[in-house]
Amino acid sequence: MLKSKYILFVVFLLSAVAVSAQKAERNYIRKGNRLFNDSIFVDAEVNYRKALEVNPKSTVSMYNLGNTLSQQQKFQDAMEQYVSASNIEKDKMKLAHIYHNMGVLLQAGKDYAKAVDAYKMSLRNNPTDDETRYNLALAQKMLKDQQQNQQNQDQNQDQNQDQNKDQ
Repeated sequence: MLKSKYILFVVFLLSAVAVSAQKAERNYIRKGNRLFNDSIFVDAEVNYRKALEVNPKSTVSMYNLGNTLSQQQKFQDAMEQYVSASNIEKDKMKLAHIYHNMGVLLQAGKDYAKAVDAYKMSLRNNPTDDETRYNLALAQKMLKDQQQNQQNQDQNQDQNQDQNKDQ
């Protein structure tokens, strides 16, 4: 009888700790959201990082931290947060947002091929997102233009080399 009471007490104690941790995580996320909305990105970052300390697998915290880092021009760090969140998240709508933001960062970095892939992943998770569809079309056009420019440069180099050989 004493052993079963002890087990119940331990289960109750663990439940209380888990609920407390969830509450702390939610509080950090809410505070971070308020700061983000007020454009106080450094303090928002601190709160999202604290939420991740409480729950390292919180995709909401990772995604929000990625957004905050992006606003601070820390694009590599933001991408790492998005990638981490995409590896854990199961909800299709949240995944669509994560991949969309990854595409935006990749497109801004002129990595159009990867941006196209990210937008496609976003649309696989949310086929009705017109903004992502527009961004995909734009990234595809920019990729095509980039490839054509590269071909033109290669042809010009070949012509210059041929002219140099002739001289």
